[in-house]
Amino acid sequence: MEDMLVRIDGSFGEGGGQILRTAVALSCVTGIPVEITNIRANRPNPGLAMQHLAGIKTAGLLSNAKVEGLRKGSTKILFKPGKVRGGEFKVDVGTAGSISLILQVLIPTAMVAENSVTLTVIGGTDVRWSPPVDYLKNVTLRGVKEMGGSVEVSILQRGYYPKGGGKVIAKIEPSKLEGLNFKAEKSERVRGVSHCSNLPKHVAERQATSAKNELESIGIKTLVEIETWTSRSTGSGITLWCEKNLIGGSSIGEKRKKAEIVGKEAAKQLIFGLNSGAALDEWVGDQLMIFAVLAKGKTSYTVSKITKHQVSNVYVINKFFDCVTINESKRQIDIKGMNLL
Repeated sequence: MEDMLVRIDGSFGEGGGQILRTAVALSCVTGIPVEITNIRANRPNPGLAMQHLAGIKTAGLLSNAKVEGLRKGSTKILFKPGKVRGGEFKVDVGTAGSISLILQVLIPTAMVAENSVTLTVIGGTDVRWSPPVDYLKNVTLRGVKEMGGSVEVSILQRGYYPKGGGKVIAKIEPSKLEGLNFKAEKSERVRGVSHCSNLPKHVAERQATSAKNELESIGIKTLVEIETWTSRSTGSGITLWCEKNLIGGSSIGEKRKKAEIVGKEAAKQLIFGLNSGAALDEWVGDQLMIFAVLAKGKTSYTVSKITKHQVSNVYVINKFFDCVTINESKRQIDIKGMNLL
């Protein structure tokens, strides 16, 4: 594979960081070098941001890679991986950059190591435009576990925009994933976490009550845990998930945004996913793709909505393997596993 090179246009589709994350992770697990140009071309501030630098740098350490173009604002990188190794690694974004998005690169990479990998990541646990760590833990990684993966995530500290300072530990064991046909089931129970830091407890309680009222008005039993924190950054948020289907919802608190609105937004997101009749919501439908590629056998599922993120992910994966198809009318995604673990 040393003489191979996959070239990726970072401006394709949604033109954001998802293309970068998937390309680097697949490069690590396959050993195939990748060149990515026009990185985040469709974003207000194109090129690599701090969270991308942190994720790629750590992926490079895990895979003994040679990386060119690794600097803030760079719109082109060349990533040449070696053999992925186990061990303990620390990632400090230095900002409120999303911990979940960094782990999207590192967890699939770590799965091909011969020994376990422990990652300590410092940054944002609950920030806009990215999945909260609770969603990663209780929706995405639950799907990975159903496929045979072993990943444990612990939240040691919350981190919100703009100061960050959240701390998460992820332990990934070598895994053998099996393809799975995810089916939609009737969901009668929803669980969740409502949290706040450096704010009165009633903020988290009001978020939880609002979400619970919204869901129980349509007959869905809801249990939301309350967490209060003292940390470097001030903020709040709520994440909800179904006990059966891989469908969730979340919302982040903001200045002058009532706690009741935060809770209602998260509940509405989850209800949209349930009403679609799909097995997966739009976000996990995107995030599970790379794990399905690593697996042995076919993975199939319907999603609540077809998104540009999903289409962009398919573009990158098919540059490596041509193994994913999307049926937009049926909102169905089929992935032929390449048995890479």
